[in-house]
This record gives sequence, C-alpha cells and structure tokens, in this order.
Amino acid sequence: MRAVVQRVSQASVEVEGQTVGQIGRGLLVLLGVGQGDTQEDALYLARKIVGLRIFADAEGKMNLALADVGGEVLVVSQFTLYGDTRKGNRPSFVEAAPPNQGKQLYKRFCDLLTQQGVHVETGVFQAHMQVHLVNDGPVTLWLDTAERLRPRRA
Repeated sequence: MRAVVQRVSQASVEVEGQTVGQIGRGLLVLLGVGQGDTQEDALYLARKIVGLRIFADAEGKMNLALADVGGEVLVVSQFTLYGDTRKGNRPSFVEAAPPNQGKQLYKRFCDLLTQQGVHVETGVFQAHMQVHLVNDGPVTLWLDTAERLRPRRA
C-alpha cells in the first residue's frame, strides 16, 4: 500500500458537486492499494499514520501525533499512486490492485483508523472526486508498506 500523507488545517472531497467528506485539523491521506497488498499492510499503515509525530508542540517542534491534537483523517482512494511512468508518456496501472481488492483494503484501512480512536471521513471509491485542502506547513510524507521490508541506511 502507498499513501501520500498531508498535514492539513482543513480538507474536503466532493463528488458531483456534493461534499462527501470533510475534516478540520488533521491528515489528508491519499491511499493506493497495490497487487499483493494484504490486511497486514493495512494494519501497518494505519498504525504508522496514527503514530506519526508531525504536529507542532508548544516549542514548535514536530512532536505530536493525531490523538495529541484531536486530529481527524480524510482518506481518499488514489490508485494512480501505482502509476508506472518509466516507459512512454502514458502511465501504466498494472501494479494497482483490482477494484474489488482495492475497495476491500481501502475500507479495512479506514476501519483500522477508526478502531484506533480517530475520526475518519472518506471520499467515494472509484468516483471522480475534487479534493480541496489547506496543507499546513506544508508537511507531506510518502509511505509505502513495501519499504518497511528494506534495510535502513546507516
């Protein structure tokens, strides 16, 4: 699974002109599910995102997590995170999970966030969406569950 995580002061998502998800302070998570991703990937990513200490403390240092600031999460499905642009100019999406698998793990990921006490709003899976956000910082992180298996550099 891949996620682009943006710290926001507010974010919302619209489908056909209607707001379907909206948060105040928290995280916008653009979530992609890839071929071979599992429930273990969803659990790892949910725990990692909830635990990220990327909110400022009293000294202005990124030391606080979602729960510390009462933050919310807006999760938007984003299969294009698996777009492969190495050959030609038209991205290939063969590494993205099929829609049924993608939707199942997307929903599981959202459920896991909720189970950790986080208020979660979502977009609509496979819909054409308009995402609005105010990136706070800006702070933007890229997470990929496949990277957790790779050794860290010293």
